[in-house]
This record gives sequence, C-alpha cells and structure tokens, in this order.
Amino acid sequence: MLENPRSPRVRAVAKLTKRSARTETGLFLLEGPQAVREALTYRPEAIVDLFVTPTSWEKHADLRDMAEDAGVEAEFVTESVLAAMADTVTPQGLVAVARQTPTSVKDIFAASPRLIAICEEVRDPGNLGTIIRAADAAGADAVVLTGRTVDPYNPKVVRSTTGSLFHLPVSVGGDLADVVQRAHAAGLQILAADVKGDDLLAARAEGVLAQPSGWLFGNEARGLADEALELADRVLKLPIFGRAESLNLATAASVCLYESAFAQRA
Repeated sequence: MLENPRSPRVRAVAKLTKRSARTETGLFLLEGPQAVREALTYRPEAIVDLFVTPTSWEKHADLRDMAEDAGVEAEFVTESVLAAMADTVTPQGLVAVARQTPTSVKDIFAASPRLIAICEEVRDPGNLGTIIRAADAAGADAVVLTGRTVDPYNPKVVRSTTGSLFHLPVSVGGDLADVVQRAHAAGLQILAADVKGDDLLAARAEGVLAQPSGWLFGNEARGLADEALELADRVLKLPIFGRAESLNLATAASVCLYESAFAQRA
C-alpha cells in the first residue's frame, strides 16, 4: 500500500493538475468512480495507473470486475495519499492516471462527420466540459479545439464532461482557418453562434440546420472575433423570449447542437 503523501510518486501524480506537467508527460488525472468507469469501458488501454482506497474498492465491485477484465491492476493507497494526488477535495476513493488520446483534425474530417463543435478561445473549463458533454449527447461526431481554448485534460474539464471525453474524438490546438478549410472540403457548412447573427429560427425554417455542419463557438466574454465570423457561412443567434440578458456559452452551445441534431434526424 502507498502510504506516504510526500513520496515522489504521489507528487508526480499531483503535478498532473498543472498543464505544464500534462504537456510534458502526455498524461492526465481521472477522479472518482464515474470517470474511471467510463475510461474502463471505452479507453481501458489509456489507463496507466489506478489508485484506490480499500474501502472504495470494496464498495465498487463493478469497477473491480471491469479493471480485472481490462487487465488494469489497482494499487491500494491511504485516504491521505489520495487527497494529496487529487484536484478535488473529495475524490471518492479513486484516482487514475491516463494517457491523453487527442485525435488529429485530419482524421476527424476523414471520417465524414455530419455534426461537429468547434471551440475557439473558450477559456472556462466548466463551459468546455459541458460543451463536450452536450456534443456527445446530441450525437455530434467530434469536438475541435482551436486557438487558446482551455486544455481538455484540465481536471475541471474532465469532471465536467462526466465521461464524454472518452466517447467522441477531441482535437486539440488547431488553427481555426485551417479547420474551416478542412470542414468545407469535407462538405460541412460553418455556423457561427454569435449575438450579431441572424435569427436561428429563420435558419431552421430555411432548412439550413439539416445540412452537415460545424458549429463555431467563441470566447465567453468577447464572443467570436470579426476574423472568425468572416470564416463562417452563416452567423446565427438564439432568440431571447424572456428578460434574460443573454445565455451562458455552454447552454447556448447545447441548444445549437441539439437544433442541428433534431433537423438532421427529422
């Protein structure tokens, strides 16, 4: 059993809360039974280490069976060691270290997607995680991150995806102009979500949303730069029927992705 919270091994795991360590090692943290369960189900080969408290391992018999079937060996640790490793205050008895598995932009468009989310300069981890989760739920084929969008392997992003990070391809570090060019070559239109745009309901009535699309979402505070908007085929905004000043980025992105999902399946 690993018992020393100050041991070099524990410190190495704890460093993965920092982007510099994740970049250097190509690894990231998973915390809690839900994240570990999704990794064992969809990407068991990505798990490098699995640390558990004896109490937690006794409680989660399904995870024990899944880990055994996947050939993933769990290592027992104390509660204090787990607390030293984790980003959260209550990691619920399980922490895993996994390899990052980003997908190249080339491979994403080679798969002939019909619906993708493109995040340009999205900075809030909770927003990005929720957008990845919404894209997964709406049946999108991929999420593409461009510009200085927050690292998808940030612990807060990983938690916000609730496992969706393992369900669909995510591309990191792309150039927006290049991504748009590849999307057009693959037969997708680019729909930018922005308050400067046309009413989404009118676009829905025109049949625009039924076409293969890449939805482009921008920064929480500034939205999309003019240069980004010029790359889009259409700029659309969600109507506000009540008195709200605006919608949270992740909420707006969820609605846009589902509108396209509904139209494409109609």
